[in-house]
Amino acid sequence: MFAFLRKLFAKETAPSLTGRAGEESGLSIDMEKFLIVGLGNMGPDYEGTRHNAGFRIVDALAASVNEEKGKETVWEDKRYGFVTHISVKGRQLILLKPTTYMNLSGNAVRYWMQKENITLEHLLVCVDDIALPFGQMRMKPSGSDAGHNGLKHIAQILGTQQYARLRFGIGNEFFPGQQVDYVLGRFTEEQEALIPECTKVAAAAIKTFCLVGIQMAMNQLNRKQTLPPPSL
Repeated sequence: MFAFLRKLFAKETAPSLTGRAGEESGLSIDMEKFLIVGLGNMGPDYEGTRHNAGFRIVDALAASVNEEKGKETVWEDKRYGFVTHISVKGRQLILLKPTTYMNLSGNAVRYWMQKENITLEHLLVCVDDIALPFGQMRMKPSGSDAGHNGLKHIAQILGTQQYARLRFGIGNEFFPGQQVDYVLGRFTEEQEALIPECTKVAAAAIKTFCLVGIQMAMNQLNRKQTLPPPSL
């Protein structure tokens, strides 16, 4: 128990950077860094679609941290994606929404891992999943792409599937041959009303992942989540 608490709060009292650099960054000198990627497609045509569930999760994560600190979330248009930085108890989280479109997500992930010197153990990808009922979520330390083009390209570019992912269930209420239209469609009004609570749960699990590791985050998130059945 004491070991767990030490790990959870070890970085809170880390020494701060001194001088102008410290004042500008507000970061501790030995902050652990994590890259949290939300997958989706940019542009108004894709906004709010099921395939953009990953975007919704990182948006919620940024908002949950910044609102506690009385700050507004600012996404910067950088190379290969929109990026914002947050800190959680001594951990620096780089949040990324790739602008490469889903099928080329790996380019953005590789670039920002290299730029920020992020290890595979500190990478988490948030993605939609038709294999899970709407609103159910699962976190895993690795796995197959399960036919998801974003995960497929990330694995191709990184040369491995050994990275953590958080899957957000969007259901599979479509007829054969209609999968593309379904994932690029929007949630029902009933589902949309539940998105804020779902993304809040996801954001909390991501914080746990960064603070105490994936096993605790999995224990927290991978439980049965009961939501009203979606409307067809």
